[in-house]
Amino acid sequence: MDLEDQKRQVAEHAVQFIEPHLKAESIVGVGTGTTANYFIDALAAIKHKFDGAVSSSVASETRLKSHGIPVYDLNGVADVGFYVDGADESNHRLELIKGRGGALTREKIVASVAETFICIADASKLVDILGAFPLPVEVIPMARSAVARQLVALGGRPVYREGYVTDNGNVILDVHDFVIEDPCTMEARINNIVGVVTNGLFALRPADVLILGGPDAVTTRRAADAR
Repeated sequence: MDLEDQKRQVAEHAVQFIEPHLKAESIVGVGTGTTANYFIDALAAIKHKFDGAVSSSVASETRLKSHGIPVYDLNGVADVGFYVDGADESNHRLELIKGRGGALTREKIVASVAETFICIADASKLVDILGAFPLPVEVIPMARSAVARQLVALGGRPVYREGYVTDNGNVILDVHDFVIEDPCTMEARINNIVGVVTNGLFALRPADVLILGGPDAVTTRRAADAR
């Protein structure tokens, strides 16, 4: 299977994974990006089995609604049973780098309230140490230069994502040349920089399940097995 086939396969496996647990009142959290788009398309086939979704971006909300899936504001939802999203990188502890699509803050919010966080990804995303993929950091616009200097002090090379504004009205710094051996500590350190909204490390709240594509088959890994 090529990478697009892998993305499609893991999306379909995620639907199969959650389907037995869905009830009429269930709310499904949905992420952002190409792999999440495949999940939305596959989820449409079972939309009669759950109440609706909460979305991490305007783009995903639009795609969900195009399939006739109701989308709710997270403030009006009591419980999110599953959150399904892709990743830019995952290590073997299911700590992630996310945010290439720029929706990292809303993705992190939905992941934080979900009972089960399922990451779906192609085989190229599994790494031993995070950081080969640039780490996105969402920043208040007036703090961009000040935050960039702090990120350089941490050993990174921040690059301003030109011409991009998040759904929250902020900017993105993509931090290159990080070798992130302790993702939890690095996530907290970056988030403590004044002017940072959040960063794309999902380590303090990692995925619970990783559904990983491969050239020949799809495999499922659980965070509990990696501890």
